[in-house]
Amino acid sequence: MLELVAAHGAEQVALTADPETGLRAIVAIHSTVLGPGLGGTRFRPYTTEEEALTDVLRLARGMTYKHAACGNTLGGGKAVIIGDPATIRTDALIRAYARFVDRLGGRYLTAEDVGTTQVDMDLIRTITPHVTGVSEQLGGSGDPSPATAWGVLNALHAVATRVWGNESLAGRHVAISGVGKVGHALAVYLAKAGARLTVADARPDLAKAVAEEVDADVVDASTVHLLACDVYSPCALGAVLNERTIPELRCAAVCGCANNQLATPSDGERLAARDVLYAPDYVVNAGGVINIAQELASGGYDHDRAWTQIAGIRETVSKIFALADEHAVTPAEAADRLAEARLAAASQPS
Repeated sequence: MLELVAAHGAEQVALTADPETGLRAIVAIHSTVLGPGLGGTRFRPYTTEEEALTDVLRLARGMTYKHAACGNTLGGGKAVIIGDPATIRTDALIRAYARFVDRLGGRYLTAEDVGTTQVDMDLIRTITPHVTGVSEQLGGSGDPSPATAWGVLNALHAVATRVWGNESLAGRHVAISGVGKVGHALAVYLAKAGARLTVADARPDLAKAVAEEVDADVVDASTVHLLACDVYSPCALGAVLNERTIPELRCAAVCGCANNQLATPSDGERLAARDVLYAPDYVVNAGGVINIAQELASGGYDHDRAWTQIAGIRETVSKIFALADEHAVTPAEAADRLAEARLAAASQPS
């Protein structure tokens, strides 16, 4: 286990098991160079504890880069609760988890993720202050999905400027793969911007409902990447850009909210070889963490201030494209360099 932790460069890993509630959880803090590690709690039935540890370490590192690239004064952290939330989740288990987070003394700030909800975050808040993304009634920012989608929209404006020389999305054909909470909100934003939309989802009824709402076409989730379009927007599963799918793309650019879209680092090179512009996912989808980070600002959460900062994703993505040109690297590599430069500068003695 220690070799695995060292390989991912984590500062700290904490584990807990509570026989009374059935809680088994891991918190990974990758970096606190810029501030306390902030990242969501993922609740899922991992096959093994090693699989859970690998996932939380990978996700925590990703949060370090996300915060650094988008300008947050926060570090990278993540947590996992091992088990099926549909069968083992209880208020007692969530409270036990909250006490675990509290014992870390603020080095880790939790938030909602796959398998956890805003209701869980509100319950955690009754135990510890080290939680973000709570409901507006508790002074929080509420559902982060619209904020994430707003960031993706701004990233798409940067993509349009780069590819077509104009930020307008009117008439541009965007294929959205995954119309859950973020993908749905993105579809609404794009419809208002005048884009032509095609949507797909593993839940056909959901895809149909969203399509009717925004006047979009519907295609099968397994073939949406094959569609001839201006922008392919992955908003569901990760690793959708890989050795098999990239040769099949018929788009000018890829820009979506899904995490870890590249199956391997080499897939960034494969996209470049196909002349498909890739907007790095952890920058594109940073709107949610920018939004919840505003809960920590002086005076508490302010929606207008948060939305203004999220709109800065457009400038960040444009800067990444420029850095990629300047250094003759892929946008994915340029994003990593941008994040690493900020981390290195913060690590220097004052």
